[in-house]
Order: sequence, then structure tokens, then C-alpha cells
Amino acid sequence: MTTVDYPAGSLVNARGRDWLVLPGSPKGTLLVRPLGGHEHETTVLLPEIDDFAAATFEPPTVDDRGDAGRARLLRDALRLSFRASGGPFRSFARLAVTPRNYQLVPLMMAANQDVTRLLIADGVGIGKTVEAGLIAAELLATGEAQRLAVLCSPQLAPQWQGELRHKFGIDAQLLLPSTVNRLMRGVPFGSNVYQHYPYLVISTDFIKQKSRRDEFALLCPGLVIVDEAHTCVAPAGVGKSSQAHLRYALLRKLADDQRRHLLLLTATPHSGDDTAWQSLIGLLDDRLGDLPADLSGRDREDDRKLLAKFMIQRQRADIREYLRGEFREDTPFPDRETTETAYKLTAGYRQLFDDVMDYVREQVADPKLSAVRQRVRWWSAIALLRCLASSPAAAEQTLLNRSAVAAADDEAEVDAYAESRVLDTDLDDTLEAEDVTVGADTGESDTPDTKSRKRLRELASAAAALKGQRSDAKLKRLIPLLKELLDEGYHPIVFCRYIPTADYLAEHLSSALSKVKDLKIDAVTGTLPPEERESRVDTLSAHDGPRLLIATDCLSEGINLQDGFTAVVHYDLAWNPTRHEQREGRVDRFGQQADTVRTVTYYGEDNGIDGIVLQVLIRRHEHIKRSIGVSVPIPVDSTTVMKAIWESLLLRGKEAEQLTLDFADATSKSLAEQVEVEWINAAEREKASRTRFRQAGLKPDTVERALTEVRRALGGPADVESFTRTALSIMGAPVSDTDDGFTAIITALPAAVRDQLPPTKNGRLQFHRSLPVPAGHSVLTRTDATVDALSRYVLDAALDSRLDPAARPARRAGVMRTREVSKVTTLLMVRHRLEITIPGSAGTVTQVAEEAKFLAFAASGDALTWLPQAEVDALLSVTPSGNVDDALARMQLGRALGRVDALAQHLTTAGTDAAKDLVVEHQAVRSASKAGGRAPTVRFLPPADVLGVYVFLPESGAR
Repeated sequence: MTTVDYPAGSLVNARGRDWLVLPGSPKGTLLVRPLGGHEHETTVLLPEIDDFAAATFEPPTVDDRGDAGRARLLRDALRLSFRASGGPFRSFARLAVTPRNYQLVPLMMAANQDVTRLLIADGVGIGKTVEAGLIAAELLATGEAQRLAVLCSPQLAPQWQGELRHKFGIDAQLLLPSTVNRLMRGVPFGSNVYQHYPYLVISTDFIKQKSRRDEFALLCPGLVIVDEAHTCVAPAGVGKSSQAHLRYALLRKLADDQRRHLLLLTATPHSGDDTAWQSLIGLLDDRLGDLPADLSGRDREDDRKLLAKFMIQRQRADIREYLRGEFREDTPFPDRETTETAYKLTAGYRQLFDDVMDYVREQVADPKLSAVRQRVRWWSAIALLRCLASSPAAAEQTLLNRSAVAAADDEAEVDAYAESRVLDTDLDDTLEAEDVTVGADTGESDTPDTKSRKRLRELASAAAALKGQRSDAKLKRLIPLLKELLDEGYHPIVFCRYIPTADYLAEHLSSALSKVKDLKIDAVTGTLPPEERESRVDTLSAHDGPRLLIATDCLSEGINLQDGFTAVVHYDLAWNPTRHEQREGRVDRFGQQADTVRTVTYYGEDNGIDGIVLQVLIRRHEHIKRSIGVSVPIPVDSTTVMKAIWESLLLRGKEAEQLTLDFADATSKSLAEQVEVEWINAAEREKASRTRFRQAGLKPDTVERALTEVRRALGGPADVESFTRTALSIMGAPVSDTDDGFTAIITALPAAVRDQLPPTKNGRLQFHRSLPVPAGHSVLTRTDATVDALSRYVLDAALDSRLDPAARPARRAGVMRTREVSKVTTLLMVRHRLEITIPGSAGTVTQVAEEAKFLAFAASGDALTWLPQAEVDALLSVTPSGNVDDALARMQLGRALGRVDALAQHLTTAGTDAAKDLVVEHQAVRSASKAGGRAPTVRFLPPADVLGVYVFLPESGAR
């Protein structure tokens, strides 16, 4: 026979197993996948090498008979082994995460595009990673994309890798400076790292360098996700060599390929700089880059419609309204209680403030300095004042360290380095060690005994002497504040701006809170590599008792903290309100189990520094958010305001105690009013546009029903746990419960089973019901490697006619008695193959899906009555009420098996109806997504495989 004799959907036997023929076989070959196997097992059979022939799938026999438990085991193994559903979203069969209804909306937007180009700008904590993962999984499952690259900071790379693997079954490799050599060693000669590994999580800063950028752009995958996309566009006026400009140059190259799918993720899409905003949205479509910043008003309706095709932006209030109003679901977010707490300086600390203020004024007022040296001193002075307000430890280190901008050659270079680090204007968490102090020593001479350096050493000694509760009122007041939170059951995170402050708190709080029973404390700063940061957070989160984390802003983005912590204390005020939101958003976010999250803004009542930041920035931001209902970043002109504030403070000659919370005392009132007006205007524009970008017109209930149907057909978390426990127990593995799952000892399992399971320590498998799980453990989801291996083994063993029936954990036939039926009822476990053809952006995609179908009939003599689906579903969960005599069981089963051949026409009709139903499902989803065209065609590929036959007898006996 030639390969032409084996159309897509037919079965062949080769290499000792049965294969499913797939569409798209190269000429003279057969593209095949193992029957019931994974897509990654797809291979090509060559007639001149492989000896293959048509395969037939035989129904079960009387000798395949087993009890109800083993019958259910086969059903669950079949459902869990499927990896591609025939439904409108083929990826749903692979998901290990259950998305909320609102998280399906971006997926619907993607379904309405030939090439997916989206800006997902949902607020902090809503679940952008899940939303992007759903789209990526679907594009890969349908063949619209074959390879994936996620661009992110190196700190976020391990988290992305874990999310893709555990939630979406996408096994991505990390491409970082620390891993590139190892990955390269695995690349065969003639290939490259970008093409050899189909799924990559890549450090944006590693790949943006020109030496790598061009090659990556040439070989880049067809699907790219850019996390924290706002860091990849630079504000107007920033030098072309800036990190943001280099990242943008990379993305621009990638976006220029109009066939490339591109997902941009950010909670802060508009920083207040119109040029940066237009550059960002222009990556999605060139027309968007020409849109004006202000899209409000009737005359901009067409512009809003255009942008709405590419952008979704929802805040927490939108989600609450959406869930409660439209779907009457409970909100997935906790309530947030926000408070402010103040402290007053001790006399010693007040004196240090006065002395430092005198020193910095002398430094910045020197008329002999060049413009560059004045700029260096000005920034160093502000940095010193900020560190002084943070802690005596940060002040001491800053006073002793040489300024990081001391060697700068021009004012632009000074500003480019210092502005983002001192004023927090750049929210780019890819900057390494941004939590270090900038330094105060700006001297040009290397001589250590200059007058200025002697003064700095004296001030540093004075700062060092203020360490501890006696002289540091900020530290002293924090201790009862934390005790109160801990007593009320909160698990706090104390956010600091600088590493010395975090280390200082870790040292003193460990002693001061030592009497709090079972309290565990740890600190995480930028000195730790990303893996160590995540490990410390995970270890602390797993602690059963009270816990306290001290962290710098290296954790304000990236690592999710909602699993272990329920309160945030801003020990140091961020000088950007968005940074405050980012801190709080690590805890107050989707997935937080606590009903209430507490946030505390902690500030110095009389140090002047905190007062200005609090009044000018933090409180104004909160006021605008409350009054208008929209949270927007501070306008870019706020940088000018902050500079004016500090210039006024440093050059006026006023004493520190005269610095008040009144912004008008710090700088011109007109400037303050101007910025506030701009801020409010930006918020009003955002509010006016928000309805369109909320995508409220898309109703994901249709998609959710499709997902629910997949869960019902393929098995959910409860089915996974039941199957895994039963399979291991039947095969001889002792199982014992744990708090979040169970443990199994697998040393007694057959060798054929152990060989398919992932490596274990001490022959022990540990299963958990939810993520995250420790390395080497398993999670009870259908995509977990251990669960997958078990379901594959159980299914393959049951269908292998060469295997001794006693060695099969599951059975293909059974007879059981139950009070749930009044007539002899036969349940058939059937496998359908469906050919699905979907027009796509890269051409028509044809795939073969396998689906499980359960049919049942009641027999009265030769008359058969087919049960409606609801009764079939109920039959799947009935509990047997008694044993069946062996002779009766063999007779009833033999009678049922004798009918299988005569049922072929009905099974074919059922398969054809299933194909029609799938078309209706696809059309319903496309209608809900407002998508036109690309209508699929679905064709049943006979014959149906009868995997199992199970007979239910009424308690009164057979009729």
C-alpha cells in the first residue's frame, strides 16, 4: 500500500504501536502521532524504512472485565490524556489554571484579529500574565504560531518560566547571561539557540544589545510577549543611548514584521509623556502612532474605536463592577484598608538634619563651580537628604561613598543617571541594584584629607551614632506598629528604598520583635540574585506562623507576594505614586486569599522631606483617584516640579524645621496648580476613554461555557486527584494524606511505571492541590508531568492487547449492579477523531483532534433506547450497590459486546453530530468576540473507537 492509502485520521501500525495519520504529510511519507499521544511525539514514517500497515482498533472482550473502580480509572485516564480539544479554543485541554471570566476577554480580542497585536494594560494585580498566557497557548495550539519568546527583566524570567510551565504546559528555556553558554552547548551544529529552543524567556537587556539584536530580529519567533512594556519606550529628550531607547530599537525591529504576533503588557501604559505613549502603541499598528494624546470628544470616536481594537485597560473598580453586575460573581480582590502613621525626629536626629542641610546648601551655592559640577552636587545633595530621611544607616553609607555621578562629563549625563534613581521617575525594574545609595562625596581630588571629605566623615559618624531605638524615632515607632499588625493576624512587608535601611531594619527588628511567638523574619534586597530573592520569599511564605518581610523596591514588581503576605508598610515614601501602587499591588491582587489587606503610609511629620513628597505627590494622587475614579501616573512635568521644590529648599537658606507640608511654601503656587490641573486633565481624559478600552461590549460567558464544557469532558482538579490516588493505590503505592494533597511511596510500582515517572528523591512522590509547589514536587493538574505520565501509562496498558489483563490497572469492560437504573443499561466509552480546518493569517490550518464521548442505551430484548446526555452524565458517577454473579456478568457483558458491530451506524451519526455541534460552538464564540470570517469546517473521521463497554444492572436483576 502507498502513503496515499492513508488519509488524515486513519490508523496505521508501525514500530510496534498504532499511529494516527495527521494532515500535511510530506510527499511520499506519513506524518503521524501515537494514538492518544502528545503533539510533541509527532514524527514522520518513511515507507522505505518503516514497515507499516493499516491498523484496526478492536473493541474490548469479556476478559477485559474489571470492577467499577478500574472502569472509572480508564475513563479518567482517557480524559486526562487528551491534549487538544476540538472546541473553539484548542488550548483549553492543556490549561492547568482556571481563569476568571474577565480574564478571557483579551483572548476574545485576539480571536478577532488575523495577526494578534494587543496592549494588555490592566491594572496591577488583575492577572495580565494569565491573560497573555491564554492567548499564547491558543496561538501555539492552533498552529498560528510555532515558537514563542517572552521578553522581560532577568528578575522576572524565572517567574515567567514557572507560570508558562505550570499553568499552560509550555516548557520554556531561560535565555539570560547566566544561561546562554549552557543553552548553546545543546544546540546542534548548523542551528542556533533561537530556533533550536521553540519557547524562550529572554532578558530584554541581554538581547537588546546591537551585537545580538539583529540576529534575534532575523530569527525571532512568530509570537512575542513583552512584559513591562512601558520600560521599552523612552520619554522625550532622553539620549539615544539610553536603556529604553535600545529596548525600543529592538521592539521596533520585531514589530516591523507584520506577520508577527505581539503582546505588550504593562500596568502603566501612559507615563504622562505623549511621545513615549505614541511610540508604545505605534508598535502595534503604524496608524496608532499618529493618534493624538487626547482622544476625548465626539470627533475622536473613530480614533477611539481604532485603538480599542488593540488595547484593553481595566482597573480594579471595573472588574468589581463587571463581576458583581454582569455575572454576580464574588470579586477576587480583597478590601484595602489604607492608613497613615507619622513619627517625629529626636533632638539628635534633628541636629543631624540641620547640619546636613547646612552642608548641602554650601555645596550647591558655590559660585565658582561649573554648570556640570553644580549639577553633580545638586543631585548628590538631594540623594543625601533622601537617605537621611530613610535611616541613619543609609545616611552613613551615603556620606562615606563617592557620588555615582561625580565623574560625569556633561549635565545631560548627570541628569540621565540621577533623575530616575533619585526622583523615582523611571519605574524600570530592570535596572540592577537600583536600591543602592547614590553617594554624597563629589570632590574632584583624590586626596582624602580635603575639608569637604573631613566634614562628610564627621557627619557620617554622627549618623552612625543615631542607630537604634533610643535615637531613631522612626525605627522606634515602627515596632509597635508592626506588633499591632501581627497581633491582628496580618503578615506585613516593610518596603524600604535603600539596601542599608533594609539591612538595618532586619538587624534591629529581629531583636525588638523576638518575643513575638513563632515570628519568622527575612530581608530581600538588590544584593541578592533573582533566584535567591524568590527562594527567600517562598520559604517565608510557607512558614505557618506570623511572618515579616523587609524588602527594597526590587520586589515592588515581578514576584507575586499575595500568597504569603497581607499588609504593606511604606517605611520610606516612594517619590513616585505609581511605585506606591506597585508595592501595594504585589499583595493586593488577584489570588489574595485574605478578605482585607492593610497598607500603611509611614512618614516623618517634621523632617520636611517626607512632608513635601506626601503632600505634593502621594496625597494628590490619592485625591485625584478618589474624586475622578481613575488612577493615572503623575504627568512628566512633575519632574520639573520636584526639581523646583528641591532647588527652592537648597538655595533659599531656610532652616529644616521651617519646611512645612504646604507645597506653596516650597515653590511657586502657580507651578503647583499648573501640574495639578494637568494631572486632573489627564485623569479626565483617561476616564472619558476608559469605557471603550474596558471592552465591556465583549461577553466572555460564551467562552466560559466552552471552557466549562472542556473541563466537564476532560476532567477537572477533583478528577485529577481521584485518578492519581486510585491509580497509584491499585498499582501498589502506599498513599498518605498531607495538608495540601498526599504523598505516595512508589518503590513497589512496576518498573514500567517508574520508568515513565519523573525522577524522585527516596522513591517518594509528593502531590499538592495548588501552586506554587517546591521543586521536585507535583501539582494535581492534568498538565503536570507526573499526572500526565500516569494517565498515559494507565491508558496504554488498558489498550495493549498483548499485556496480561492482571497487569492492567484499568479495565475496558465491567458489569455492576446499581439502584440508579431500572433496566439493563450499557455505557459506551467512545473516542472520536475530528478534522478541523480553520483559515489563519499564515494560511489554512488543518488539525485532527481526539475527543472522548460517552453514550448509553437501555435494552429491552433487541430494542435499544438511547439515553439523553444528562442521564449519561449521571451514569458516569453512579456508585455500585452490589456484586454481580460471575456467570451473569459474563452473559450480560457478552450480550453487550455482541451488539457493538451493529452500533457502528449510530456511532458514526453521533460523530457527525459532534462535528456539527463543534461548528456551532466555534460560531458562537466568534459571534461573542465580534469576529467575522475564518469560519471553521469540522469533519468526523470514521470509524469511532469503542474503548470501553460497561453494563449496569438494576438491583432487582436483569430484565
